[in-house]
Amino acid sequence: MKKKRKLYVFLVRAAMYACTALTVFLLFFLLGYVFIKGIPHITWELLSTKPSYLADRIGILPDILNTIYIILATLVIVLPLGVGAAIYLTEYAKNRKTVAVIEYAAETLSGIPSVIYGLVGMLLFSNNFGTSLLAGALTLAIMNLPTVMRTTQESLKTVPQSYREGAFGLGAGKWRVIRTVVLPGCVDGIITGCILSVGRILGESAALLFTAGFAHVLNGILTGLTSPGATLTVALYVYAKEEGEFGVAFAIAAILMILTLLINLSATLVGKYFAKRRNA
Repeated sequence: MKKKRKLYVFLVRAAMYACTALTVFLLFFLLGYVFIKGIPHITWELLSTKPSYLADRIGILPDILNTIYIILATLVIVLPLGVGAAIYLTEYAKNRKTVAVIEYAAETLSGIPSVIYGLVGMLLFSNNFGTSLLAGALTLAIMNLPTVMRTTQESLKTVPQSYREGAFGLGAGKWRVIRTVVLPGCVDGIITGCILSVGRILGESAALLFTAGFAHVLNGILTGLTSPGATLTVALYVYAKEEGEFGVAFAIAAILMILTLLINLSATLVGKYFAKRRNA
């Protein structure tokens, strides 16, 4: 009996090690393949110029700026909505059945394929505002609203109830307790959720193909938001699929990989920083 148990433990442990090794191998293989293919094609001219077919030049500066514009616009829209909804559901809502229904709806929204968001965004926003970065930002805001809301909710729940009761005992009102006690106590989780939302915005392409367009035009932020524009992910698709410029596509993929790694690292560091500050 003991031999069978030892054999079972050995096989389970070996399977876990094999799965871990396979996951790590796939990760480093993907990173290495993209970096080897893409980094040699990253040049200053590529990063700092716009495309010019007359000069036979390819530049992704408009795509970089469009990506920044759409990230900023999406965060401006989704953060007040997501954080505000989470505060209401956690701190103010009395009917727990209604809260459960809203939470279930948010979880369902987070699982819908992005191409469906793109189709809905095209019908709702592109038809009203035109194909533009603003239409793409509104679509991405709907996509990321469940993530920001649920992350903020879970962060709010980590604040001990005794903190609230102590503040109420000192005569503070509901909103003052939330503003001065609850939110500072869970700001690390809120910021981490926001940074992870930036990562999803950065990597989205299907929804933007329907709503933001393909243009590689250099614009300021106000003009850019009301005009069609390609983000880095859309530009990667266009250069790889439509124009056959696989060197440029791999260069953009390497840039996106680096940005994704930096975003995940930033989320980890910010979370640890605020956790230490809260426990100090």
